[in-house]
Amino acid sequence: MSPIFTVIVVILALLAILDLVVGVSNDAINFLNSALGSKVASFRTIVSVAAVGILVGVLTSHGMMEVARNGVFHPEAFTFNEIMFLYVGVMLTDVVLLDGFNKLGLPTSTTVSMIFELLGSAVAVSVYKIYTDSSLTLESVGSLVNSGKALGMISAILVSVVLSFITGALIMYISRLLFTFRYAKPFKRYGALWCGVAIVGILYFALFKGLKSSGLMTSEMSGYVSDHIYMVLLVAWIAASAILWVLQRLKVSILKITILSGTFALALAFAGNDLVNFIGVPLAGIDSYRLADASGNMNMLMGALNNPEAANVGLLAIAGVVMVITLFFSSDARKVSQTELTLASQQDENERFNSTPFSRALVRISVNLSNYYRRVLPNSWVDAINRRFIPLSSEERGNSNFDKIRAVVNLASAAILICIGTSFKLPLSTTYVVFMVSMGSSLSDRVWGRDSAVYRISGVVAVIMGWFVTAFIAFCATFIFTTLLMWFGGWALALIVIWAGYMLLRRFFYKGSKTAGPEAGKRSELIDKDDNPQDVLYNCTLTVVNTMENTHRIYNHMLVSLFTENRHELKRMVEESERMYHEANKRKYGIVAVIKKLEAQKVETAHYYVQIVDYLCEVSKALLHCTRPAYEHINNNHRGLTGPQIKDLKTINDKVDEIFAKVSDMLNRKDFSGLDDVMHMRDDLFGIIADTIKRQIKRVQEDPHASTRASALFLNILGETKTMILQARNLIKSEAYFLNAIKEGES
Repeated sequence: MSPIFTVIVVILALLAILDLVVGVSNDAINFLNSALGSKVASFRTIVSVAAVGILVGVLTSHGMMEVARNGVFHPEAFTFNEIMFLYVGVMLTDVVLLDGFNKLGLPTSTTVSMIFELLGSAVAVSVYKIYTDSSLTLESVGSLVNSGKALGMISAILVSVVLSFITGALIMYISRLLFTFRYAKPFKRYGALWCGVAIVGILYFALFKGLKSSGLMTSEMSGYVSDHIYMVLLVAWIAASAILWVLQRLKVSILKITILSGTFALALAFAGNDLVNFIGVPLAGIDSYRLADASGNMNMLMGALNNPEAANVGLLAIAGVVMVITLFFSSDARKVSQTELTLASQQDENERFNSTPFSRALVRISVNLSNYYRRVLPNSWVDAINRRFIPLSSEERGNSNFDKIRAVVNLASAAILICIGTSFKLPLSTTYVVFMVSMGSSLSDRVWGRDSAVYRISGVVAVIMGWFVTAFIAFCATFIFTTLLMWFGGWALALIVIWAGYMLLRRFFYKGSKTAGPEAGKRSELIDKDDNPQDVLYNCTLTVVNTMENTHRIYNHMLVSLFTENRHELKRMVEESERMYHEANKRKYGIVAVIKKLEAQKVETAHYYVQIVDYLCEVSKALLHCTRPAYEHINNNHRGLTGPQIKDLKTINDKVDEIFAKVSDMLNRKDFSGLDDVMHMRDDLFGIIADTIKRQIKRVQEDPHASTRASALFLNILGETKTMILQARNLIKSEAYFLNAIKEGES
């Protein structure tokens, strides 16, 4: 046995663990988001329920590994060495691809990625075989690769996306008409019957999607249920409703039971059916190695992979433990989860996605349809329907993204749709169904209002496009990797492994450094609902102090890096200034909610807070408008600043240093008696800037060969420096008024 194949087996084992981590991080939203969004229980409780579901699902995943062995290609047409390069190409692509989607915080389908990676790798090996074997032609690809699997997946994407969205929207609309947002009273009457339907759908999903192939259900039992499905479902609904009615009378939250049951069922089905996406390929590679080693023939055809192979229970248990640990500790899982929760949230969110022409046009069409609907229906009907959709106030809904009614709709609708799809042998993706059901229920719940619809539609479109991009990238990347492996063998394997390791490690350390800056660990809001006036003052002052110190530091480093044409340092300053501006802009977006907190605390200083937030944003914006053009100038290899320009900027920087030193001293001592001194220093700086601009104009007029770009950058820095100092002085002035107002309010 060649050592390279032993190395490949080791690589496959390591990649299996990595794939479990990145795969679970992406797929966790499928079973966590309904419970997390409704805040039905603590995070630890929700994840613990999901963890139990994962462990049960993993141990019952018997028979699900065949997709990796023979689902996309015909193994009897490939030799051992071809199969091993095929599998390692798939795994290297899968780990990097899923990790990239986790970085972006976008949910994607691990099933789609695996199918198209297997397809791309199989096509690459087939092309290699055709090129090296004169007896084969391009028509032989059909006998080597099962392309029908990929076409079925594409059709399933289109069907599941549309069907899931419509189903989620329809069921949510009916449910909200029945219960409204203030559902306590009607839920006492109909809640047990309604939750009974959800429980039956969830249990049916768990039994026949998660446990059907586990061996826990006999074929006779499965056949009986299939032959009498409607009677079984009716009996189950009556029994479930009766039990839930009794529990409801005993003051037990049946909504909580239903949501946690759905979380368990989806986690069970995810682990039982999607585990093949993570460890199916490595296990198939290990089996291939064992078969070749036993025969002693590395060129043997791998038709034995067509034979069913029971998965090792010990390996399944280890995989389940890795998945559970990832679920508890993965920050990427929470990042991906937040994308769906933000798009479905009833809260006012700082929208992550920008609007697009498509989303704007869609919103205009929806507004016109809504106006038509109001004109056609009787006013009494419209008013009656609108009364059922009166939203809760911010105090009533608390900090949950949506209520428990919507959480149950999301879980039950997804479970029922997946069951129906499975019964018709449609290869539906759990990710697609869960996500689109959630988006449909959000639409019906009227959380996509005029102020947020364009952004949220853009987000949904971005996620959907990402699904198709997944298939394309998975196919192309695996095709390239496997082609390199087939032609260059061990050398290509070493280079690809080094590259993949670099990409993963770079993101790990890069992610760590992103949170290690001066602002790490600080909350974006200056005021919390539990803050007293002293806390308000402390948090405001601390943020202003940090902003001033960071602005001074970044501005100083930006000038030095510009003088020395240090591109890497300039890039770092741009990143830091962008983070500052992002945080400041986020505070500005949430200003209304914070004003309400100030009012609730009887601190009559809301207008000072508005001023402080506005000036913080303006200071960070002026700084960004200095650093970004400076970096672009050097990054584009333009001519640097001239000696006189550098000398002038050094003089201005000295004056800026003096002003920031004075400002920092006042903030630290909370003594603003020197505000007039700062104003005089500001005026002196403005005079120096005006003289500097005049000298630059004279230099441009006298030197016909002066660099236009360098002159424009120089003038831009002078103008933005003036704006930055002006807004900084205003910021300190508002901070002084804020401090005095709080002191007066306490006296």
